[in-house]
Amino acid sequence: MNPSQGSSVPSEHETVGAYALGILDDAEATAFEAHLAGCEWCAQQLDELAGMEPMLAALADLPGSGSTPAIGESLSARPSPRVVEKLVDEVAERQAQKRRRSMYMIAAAAALIIAGPLAAVAVNGGSDGGGQQVAATPAQQTFRTMSAKKSATDASTHVSATVAMAPKDWGTQAVLELKNVKGPLKCSLVLVAKNGQRVTMSSWSVPNWGYGIPDAKTEQSKQPLYIGGAAAFQPDEIDHFEVVTFEGKKLVQVQA
Repeated sequence: MNPSQGSSVPSEHETVGAYALGILDDAEATAFEAHLAGCEWCAQQLDELAGMEPMLAALADLPGSGSTPAIGESLSARPSPRVVEKLVDEVAERQAQKRRRSMYMIAAAAALIIAGPLAAVAVNGGSDGGGQQVAATPAQQTFRTMSAKKSATDASTHVSATVAMAPKDWGTQAVLELKNVKGPLKCSLVLVAKNGQRVTMSSWSVPNWGYGIPDAKTEQSKQPLYIGGAAAFQPDEIDHFEVVTFEGKKLVQVQA
C-alpha cells in the first residue's frame, strides 16, 4: 500500500522527518538510509522536508504546540499532519536538551572561573613537623593581595576566621582564612546580606587533623585553611559572614 493512503503512516516512514532534522543517532541514520534506498515515498518526503527545521523550531516554541492538528495544513510542503506533529515534538525536545546542556556548561565554567584558582588548601610536604613548606596556594596568594579584611574569634568554639573581600562587577569575591578548627567536619561559608538573604559562598571538608591548630604536632595541622568563594552581593550589601557545619552549628561569625 502507498504510505500516503490510509489513516496512519508506518513508523519507518515517519523517521524521514527525524532524519531531515539530523536528530537520529548514527545507528538510526544508517538504518534509515538503507530503507531510503528502496523507498520512493520517503525520498520524496525528504525533498519536501528539506529546510523546514527553522519553521518547525518556531512552532515548537509556541504555547500549546504539543497538540496542533492544523499545522500540517498550514505548511506548503503538506506532509501528513501526524508526521508534522511528531517533528514539532522532536524539535521541542531537541531545543530543551540544548538549553539544558548550555546551562550545565555555563554553570561548570563559572565554577571553574570562580573556584578553580581560589578553592585550594595550604598543605605541608612533611608529616613530622620538619617537612619542607610548600609554596603558597593560589587562594592564599589572593588572600594576601586583598586589602579589605575582617576577623573574628568565637568565644565558645575558639575558631578564628578572617574574610578578605574584593568588589567585582558581578558581586563580591572572598577568600576565607580559617584557624583552630578540628575535624572531621563538613562546613560552609555563608554570606548574610543586610536584607536577610543567606547565600552559601563555598563548602569544604575538615579532615581529622584540622586546620590552623597552634599546638598541633605536625606542620600540616598548623596550616590555616584558605578557600575562596563568590556571591552576587556587593560588599556594602553584606551584613556578616558565618562559618557553619552541615548540621547547622555556627563555628564563627565575622562582621562585614
